[in-house]
Amino acid sequence: MEKIIIALGGNALRRKGEPFTIEHQYMNASKVIKPVVALAEEGYKICITHGNGPQVGVEFFRNIYSRHKFPPYPLDALNAETQGWIGYVISRAVRKQLREDKIDKEVVALVTQVVVDKDDPAFKNPTKPIGDFFTKEEAEELMKNFGWIMKEDAGRGYRVVVPSPKPLRTVEAPIISKLVDEGVIVIASGGGGIPVVEEDGVLKGVEAVIDKDRASALLGREIKADLFMILTEVDYVYVNFGKPDARPLKEVSVSELKKYYEEGQFPEGSMGPKIEAAFDFLENGGSKVIITSIERAHDALYNGFGTHIYK
Repeated sequence: MEKIIIALGGNALRRKGEPFTIEHQYMNASKVIKPVVALAEEGYKICITHGNGPQVGVEFFRNIYSRHKFPPYPLDALNAETQGWIGYVISRAVRKQLREDKIDKEVVALVTQVVVDKDDPAFKNPTKPIGDFFTKEEAEELMKNFGWIMKEDAGRGYRVVVPSPKPLRTVEAPIISKLVDEGVIVIASGGGGIPVVEEDGVLKGVEAVIDKDRASALLGREIKADLFMILTEVDYVYVNFGKPDARPLKEVSVSELKKYYEEGQFPEGSMGPKIEAAFDFLENGGSKVIITSIERAHDALYNGFGTHIYK
């Protein structure tokens, strides 16, 4: 049976304007995990990854605003923290759904480290948005007060941006692969993994947030997944997105998609990293990529829904 790596967006657990409570995010997890568990019931071997942009942003702000009483933690530690509790929330939801569906499978969430290059140019050009959205006026005030870099995110408001280096190797990939092969549903590489550099064989955390789709594509290659599913907020990838002549892409080859990419159809702050992750997966051994909404995951696999990308 096919092996699938499924990337859940960071907004899967908390969408813009919703409360940040654990209870609310668990409620969302219980909803979004149903189509994933349905695939496990049908025999697919599954590895789940997830984003943490909204969550790590909250922890970032919490640390900054309480810095006069408590020492702020670095971003690698905040990645580990959010990876842990988001993995807990998702695994709880998966276990509950497995029990309700009477499926005899195990699930485990693993804290995962991802090696990056300490000389990656991304460290000099922050692009990865984290945390909540702010108006232009609020962003200008925050940048003035704290020296943060803030950029507009796909027309939805301004967010803090941090370095997002290219993922090179998933440290725990061998054990993840073994568990998935044995039929365990594995939750791994959350938030793109904890960014680390390797110096003389020793791993050291760095201040960054790795893009979760790029890290998912890497892990998919490492565990030899057949299919990479990117589940996001839209049903399809569009050309001319947001314009009157917007058109959904249903079945598209890598070569055709590259033409649209080179035209600038997929911005860095939104669909761009997902498209780049699709290229990376398919050009390094993967067979197929599907990009669609969480709600339509099952339809995408069985009824041709969503954007299907082939070599």
